[in-house]
Amino acid sequence: MPKKRSGGGLSPTQQAAKFLGVSVLAGAVLAGIALPAVGALGLAAKGSVESFDELPANMKTPPLSQRTTILDADGGQIATVFSRDRTVVPLKDVSPYMQKAIVAIEDSRFYQHGAVDMKGVLRALNKNARSGEVAQGASTLTQQYVKNVFVEEAGDDPTKVAQATQQTIGRKIRELKYAIQVEEELGKKKILENYLNITFFGQQAYGIEAAAQRYFSKSAKDLNVQEAALLAGIVQSPSRYDPVNDEAEATKRRNIVLRRMADVGDISRAEAAEAMKAPLGLKVSKPKNGCITAVKGAGFFCDYVREVFLNDPVFGKTKEKRAKVWNQGGLTIRTTMDPQAQDSAQASIKEHVYKSDDVATAASIVQPGTGKILAMGQSRPYGFGKNETQINLSVDQSMGGGMGYQPGSTFKPIVAAAALEDGMPANKVYSSPYQMAYPSPVSVCDGKTWRNSRTNPAKLENENKSEVGPYDMKEATAKSVNTYYVQMISDIGICPVTTMAKKMGVVRADGDKMPQVPSIALGTQEMSPLTMANAYATFASRGMYCTPVAIESVTQRVGDQTKSLQVPKSTCSRAMSEKTADTINTLLKGVVEDGTGKQAGLGSARASAGKTGTTDFRYAAWFVGYTPNMSAAVWVGDPAHKRKMVNITIGGRSYGKVFGGEVPGPIWHDMMVGALEGKPAPDFNLVHIPDGIDRDRDRGDGDGGGRDDGDNGGGNGLIGGLVGGNNGGGGNDPFPTPSFSIPEGFFRGQDNGGGNGNGGGRFG
Repeated sequence: MPKKRSGGGLSPTQQAAKFLGVSVLAGAVLAGIALPAVGALGLAAKGSVESFDELPANMKTPPLSQRTTILDADGGQIATVFSRDRTVVPLKDVSPYMQKAIVAIEDSRFYQHGAVDMKGVLRALNKNARSGEVAQGASTLTQQYVKNVFVEEAGDDPTKVAQATQQTIGRKIRELKYAIQVEEELGKKKILENYLNITFFGQQAYGIEAAAQRYFSKSAKDLNVQEAALLAGIVQSPSRYDPVNDEAEATKRRNIVLRRMADVGDISRAEAAEAMKAPLGLKVSKPKNGCITAVKGAGFFCDYVREVFLNDPVFGKTKEKRAKVWNQGGLTIRTTMDPQAQDSAQASIKEHVYKSDDVATAASIVQPGTGKILAMGQSRPYGFGKNETQINLSVDQSMGGGMGYQPGSTFKPIVAAAALEDGMPANKVYSSPYQMAYPSPVSVCDGKTWRNSRTNPAKLENENKSEVGPYDMKEATAKSVNTYYVQMISDIGICPVTTMAKKMGVVRADGDKMPQVPSIALGTQEMSPLTMANAYATFASRGMYCTPVAIESVTQRVGDQTKSLQVPKSTCSRAMSEKTADTINTLLKGVVEDGTGKQAGLGSARASAGKTGTTDFRYAAWFVGYTPNMSAAVWVGDPAHKRKMVNITIGGRSYGKVFGGEVPGPIWHDMMVGALEGKPAPDFNLVHIPDGIDRDRDRGDGDGGGRDDGDNGGGNGLIGGLVGGNNGGGGNDPFPTPSFSIPEGFFRGQDNGGGNGNGGGRFG
């Protein structure tokens, strides 16, 4: 609002208002309130001057809440969200018919009187006195605008809304004083503009632009005379005159407005008569509010953007302040979502996993070196119906996701990176027996050691008996040999691994701390697809980890002004040396060329690398992979962690057992082919890794009845192969009975994604 009046004296307008407050304010001006006796007028008048003087000099005018528009990286609309559907427009963008219609029916003397229309007051007071009730109001358009400001300021608080609309003398006094101020400071045109933008027109539409779009699917500037009359008539009682639910009542009201427009000379009698014959001509657009309306299956990405806004301090120091900005709206949020990548992700998901399947899939794509989230999708759509969900299966619990899922062998490259950074040669050889007890003791971060049980030591196995070492790092990674990686983490200690994971942004989805136990080498800690995609992006960017970001820019429209807001920036830091990252890229390139991830590989035309993962009893299967310019993770499993993926139909295809390379792998492949189409195809900076052992020796390797990632041949294995099943090529019993007892406290319960297996050991 304009500046406050300086000095202690009363202006002529204020003097007039004070006089009015003493003489008629409690009676005539309050014609909208039924007062049964003259005595009441006298009692109301007593003290009205004091109440008037005690009111603040200036009315607070909160910014009007408006819709927020969320855009993809190319500027295409993803969704609109709002607490109140409103788009503020200048008066020049409102049809002249609309301007005339609202004035004619609500305050025909608007341009002749000041804040109070004394003729209207006396007329209303006389009629109300005769009837003994409120038969006619006398509020001017300016007073109605002021009341709407009070309602807007109350927001969605029912108590405050009631206070803003209650029929009391105190409210009328306040309304009058501010109406005088508004008339003096704004002028008629601006008051009319503000009124048209703030008023509720029913059907969730606030303001004339939203109303025009809702009822006629057109802009306010294009409304014809009968359309304008209909909307003007709704204002008095949006529920009673709702044209969607009561066409007859709305038509009567429209025709009253048309006659009134003719009476005051805005249109001719003939024009009014012609308009009255016209049908309502509704072309209703349903309210499109919230992430449920998002295009391209991007409802969960939209929801993630909302979570970022409400949780990041850059948008406000407290959660309450951030929520206030979000609810006020008027935001245009340009995101990092690549529409091509999003389309490809959803198309691949739809092709391979049906929303009605017993299990679901979720996928995320991230840009290495920037942290930009390019796509996010899942097979169960955003919604409230059958086979729909509002849980974002791609993200951590704190951002609207679930408890996460064990990543299985996709965690092994993080162990390898920690070992390489610790000085281990890339051709390191371990004995890698088929079965072994967890080595003991193993160092942990706090200077203590983890020790296996002496009386009943925890053991682990490879996929089948034919997997017998020695293996070097290249072959052990390609074949996902469990015992190799457990020997590795036992050799370097647990602390370097958890430290490397932290540097790569790898955290548990539920926010719990990563335990200091050797079984983490086998992927026992629950994580989200976005976490794993972004972690592997560190390899793709040659060792630079960048925090994930979803928002490129935010502008906010407040009144006639548009301002830019600060947005979260990705923070990049070196997690490992370029040599280490290049070595991992070389190792994981071998996985998609000659290892468990062949079905995911992108061929010779585009460099790719990745790792498969299948977890305890096939509750989850993964493929996490990348090219130099995109990194993505695909998870398949039961979010409730109840359905084992054996003897199961997924996407119309039957599977005896689900492997990471067999279901998630093809989803990843098809998704990345489409996402990368037309994009550059850079190469990795590969390194030469000399063989650590003689690969021509006769090792008697068999295929084990299905190769994947350390637990796909014979038995399923518990905690990534820690407890073995059928020993040998394929086996028939999918859930073998362990051949040894599991030490008490060996792992935490399996509810919702397994537990924190601790290797059955103790600390000393």
